[in-house]
Amino acid sequence: MALTNAQYDEIMRGYDKRQLQNKYIRDKRIENAYRLAPRLKEIDDGIASASVQQAYRLMDGDKSALSALRATIEDYKEERAALLGTLGFPQDYFDPIYTCPDCHDTGYIDGQKCHCFKQAIINTVYSQSNIREILERENFSTLTYDFYSDSQINPATGLSALQTARQAVAECHNFIDNFNDKPKNLLFYGDTGVGKTFLSNCIARDLLDAGYSVIYFTAFQLFDILSKGVFEKDADAIAAHQNIFDCDLLIIDDLGTELANSFTTSQLFLCVNERILRQKSTIISTNLSLGQIVDVYSERTLSRISSNYTIIKLFGDDIRIKKRSLK
Repeated sequence: MALTNAQYDEIMRGYDKRQLQNKYIRDKRIENAYRLAPRLKEIDDGIASASVQQAYRLMDGDKSALSALRATIEDYKEERAALLGTLGFPQDYFDPIYTCPDCHDTGYIDGQKCHCFKQAIINTVYSQSNIREILERENFSTLTYDFYSDSQINPATGLSALQTARQAVAECHNFIDNFNDKPKNLLFYGDTGVGKTFLSNCIARDLLDAGYSVIYFTAFQLFDILSKGVFEKDADAIAAHQNIFDCDLLIIDDLGTELANSFTTSQLFLCVNERILRQKSTIISTNLSLGQIVDVYSERTLSRISSNYTIIKLFGDDIRIKKRSLK
């Protein structure tokens, strides 16, 4: 998607800030280690000096001296690693720090936008910069089964709310583990507060951390962007369609809370169908039953979903209400 100059500059300032922060962290690490073990500075100075000598010998073609210098540098590095170990630091403690190890926090790999740059575009254009803050709270490490009952049984499946939740989490992990092999899609449905959005966020967190591009919309937000492109001929909204169809994972949350009409019905089918054709993964969460999805969005839409999505029904008590009662 095309960026304005201001948006591009904002993203690049973010990379500059990231580089400065990581350099500061590394410099403080080295400073602290030198203070604890002054010999480390002597070793680093020795490596630097030997490296310069090695370069000169290489240019002079002095192979015998070159191999000796290489051996000296390796001895220095082994001594440094041993010293760092005695201090309780890992061997790579002095290595440069990168938030994105793939592009080294430049945003580009061989002249092409890195996956982290593509996600930065999404965050900027769709105002999703707060998604990381949400995912810090809602992820697999904060997931708990404490609010799912082992005695509340779903008569349709014979499984308890707890068993159903455990199966759903297993499906989420399977979705993540096989994400790069074959596009998969999920439909979470069930009553309010049973964990549909939370599980979507868990998946989003893991995939973002793995370098995939993720866009999160409520149904209202999605249809608002789509309508601006169709009815208002908004250039940014029209361009946004490309990312909606091409991002690695699109999450449509709270389907059914938007004002349903013929436009939303047609656009949902378009979005679902287009992403299936492009082999891109989608997660949809909704409070609607499967019958209600047919009533609101048509049998054709449910048919595309049911034949291409793993459908997961969660049930149980409203977890949000349970959490509030504990405060």
